[in-house]
Amino acid sequence: MFSDHDNPVTAAAAAPAHESQSQAVPPEAPQASQDNPAEQQQPAVPEQSAAHESPSQRTEEDPKTEAPAAAQAVAAEVHGDLHAGAEAHAAQSATDAEATAAAEEAASTEEMSKLLDQYDEQHESPTNNEIIEVKVIAYTEHGVVVDIGPKMERLIPAAEFSETEIPRPDPNATIEVQRTGEKKDGYVIVSYQKVLRRRTWEKLDEAYKNKTTLTGKVVDRIKGGVVVDVGVRAFLPGSQYDLRPTANLDALAGQEIQVRITKLNRRRGNVVVSRRAILEEEQHAKRGELMQSLAEGQTVHGVVKNVTEYGAFVDLGGIDGLLHLTDLSWGRIKHPSDVVKPDQELDVIILKFDKDKQRVSLGLKQLSPDPWVNAAEKYPAGGKYKGKVVGVVDYGAFVELETGIEGLVHATEMSWAKKSVNPAKIVKVGEEVDVVVLDIKPSDRRVSLGMKQAQPDPWLLTADKYPVGTVVTGKVRNIVEFGAFIEIEDGFDGLVHVSDVSWTERIKNPHEVFKKGEPVTAKVLRVDEDNRRVSLGMKQVNDIWGNWFKQHKVGEIVKGKVSRIAMFGAFVELGENIEGLCHNTEITDRRRGDDGSGMNRTSTGPLKSAGPLEPGKEYDFKIIKISPESRKIALSYKAAVKQVERQEIAQYRSTTKTSSTATIGDVLKQKLSSR
Repeated sequence: MFSDHDNPVTAAAAAPAHESQSQAVPPEAPQASQDNPAEQQQPAVPEQSAAHESPSQRTEEDPKTEAPAAAQAVAAEVHGDLHAGAEAHAAQSATDAEATAAAEEAASTEEMSKLLDQYDEQHESPTNNEIIEVKVIAYTEHGVVVDIGPKMERLIPAAEFSETEIPRPDPNATIEVQRTGEKKDGYVIVSYQKVLRRRTWEKLDEAYKNKTTLTGKVVDRIKGGVVVDVGVRAFLPGSQYDLRPTANLDALAGQEIQVRITKLNRRRGNVVVSRRAILEEEQHAKRGELMQSLAEGQTVHGVVKNVTEYGAFVDLGGIDGLLHLTDLSWGRIKHPSDVVKPDQELDVIILKFDKDKQRVSLGLKQLSPDPWVNAAEKYPAGGKYKGKVVGVVDYGAFVELETGIEGLVHATEMSWAKKSVNPAKIVKVGEEVDVVVLDIKPSDRRVSLGMKQAQPDPWLLTADKYPVGTVVTGKVRNIVEFGAFIEIEDGFDGLVHVSDVSWTERIKNPHEVFKKGEPVTAKVLRVDEDNRRVSLGMKQVNDIWGNWFKQHKVGEIVKGKVSRIAMFGAFVELGENIEGLCHNTEITDRRRGDDGSGMNRTSTGPLKSAGPLEPGKEYDFKIIKISPESRKIALSYKAAVKQVERQEIAQYRSTTKTSSTATIGDVLKQKLSSR
């Protein structure tokens, strides 16, 4: 693997300048040497030695100069040598010049020919940075010696192997190296590392253009992602590792993964790779195949990818389906994680499939029988069962009879007490309770339950303690327009109606008689078990009417005091708090044309009399009708008068010896005479 600073482009740009980059000799140099043959005589030896120097060695020393520039450099060197030779032999005799002129001209011509041959040889030699094939011939302490041609050896420095992970090539192996133009320890240096680096970048560039998948090794964890070795250090962002966010990137260290190059900048040495691109491509291919095979009602195998508050996403092998919270279980669950976990494999059924939108709705509970199918037969109304409290709300509690079947126990069905109750104070979640099925509707998936029905009814037990006729004492709990509710025991109340307060008084405002919290004694009149009602009476405690009815019967003559006169008759007081009514028709016999003028009243006050009856006076009355249930007594004044008259006549006849034809006038005379 090569670090970013090993980029061949940046390395080439940073290579040191060589002497070949100096200014070239002017093109007039060869011409000057030809015009001055005297100056060419002495420099022949150094030029010869320069000519014997290996052209390749001179080329290696000047890696940056092109072939024409190399020719100019050679001409400049020759010109300098000729100029120096001319100065060295300036003192020679002018006479010798003519003798040697021909020889020097010939030598100059030969040297110039050799220089031109060297120029041609340099022009045709490989330039620096060129990659050539060589053969490994030896290992030394300085590096690997390679052969680039007949009797031409080069050196690959040992640092290229000791300071990197590049293995040494095998002996006699043919490898590629790059010229550097450098010398060390008598060897011309070539680079094996640069060739590998160049080949690596060429491979990466080709993979980038062709979108080829590469295999790399995660070697480091950095901010935002990891470093992958693909021949160079490449950056893999954390979001590009998987289709879903990966929580622990540190665990990837040392793993080999497949990636694809998404960005490449060879000049800067930057490479960005992605594993997600490969996964998305594979997923797209799988999704296309899967879309053709999916159908509603089909059972498929998948893996839980992610769990959320509202459900779980299941990977079906190229497409994700939603397993909603309501389709996880027939029973109540708090969170989807209670049923499924990430990476869990499971079978699900396809409930809905939208091919255009690529949406799949899945179900898990549908793979098991619906418990509501036979719920009505299993839990009939009136049955008593045990259940588990799975939820408590303000208006009641939800009790689970079995997984998938739960019913509501309303707050009013939790206790027999009439007072409103707080469900949270009666039951707790997870508690086991006894319930009775009040109503069940499988079509609506609803069942109504009751807790109090599973317990003995305390009202009925209490009612058995207080049969009709029992005298009880309780406190006034509430006062209403029509009476007062008397609390006999906790949860057991009775109503005293205004009509049952007094035998004689008519109660219009119950607040005038009752005070909240005041003790009241009353008698149980009626018990309605179906409606849970108890009727009480205060006036029935001292049942003077009952005693009076026992002592009197219809047809008797009783004495009574007229208490008040009404338009329809006179009310007669027969005893303490006992009244009877003598209707107008029972006071006197009315003749035809009688308009009832016998009823006398003052202009503004009450009636003064009803025929012969006046308020405050006692008269004899005959009982003509008795109604014990309604506490009513019907009286007749005229019948009593007639009966008294008959009794007196009969008594007169029995006590005096008179004719059997004696009249009532005779009896009256007898009565008056006896006075």
